[in-house]
Amino acid sequence: MVQQHVLDRAFSALADPTRRAMLETLGRGPATVSELAEPLGISLTGVKKHLHVLEEAGLVTTEKVGRSRHCRLGTERLDDAMAWISFYQGLWERRLDGLDAYFTLQKGQDR
Repeated sequence: MVQQHVLDRAFSALADPTRRAMLETLGRGPATVSELAEPLGISLTGVKKHLHVLEEAGLVTTEKVGRSRHCRLGTERLDDAMAWISFYQGLWERRLDGLDAYFTLQKGQDR
């Protein structure tokens, strides 16, 4: 299972709508800080602060290329979050299937 502090950072970073929008943009391909800032209507400093949180969570990687900073998704942490979600999704699906079977059985006995 994934370490809790890794998930805490990832979900905390994902909790902000601006950071989710940035990840959505990066899901279409790498982008510079300026390219990330433009559709969001926030300053470069604001974008850099959000990027720092995303980098700390391992959701984004950045690389300085010349005078600009190129950003791309860091998929490993997204995979960790998906593994955690999938585990609990399976757990709840099994519980709900059991509940459905119980009610189906009860309904059959009521007839």
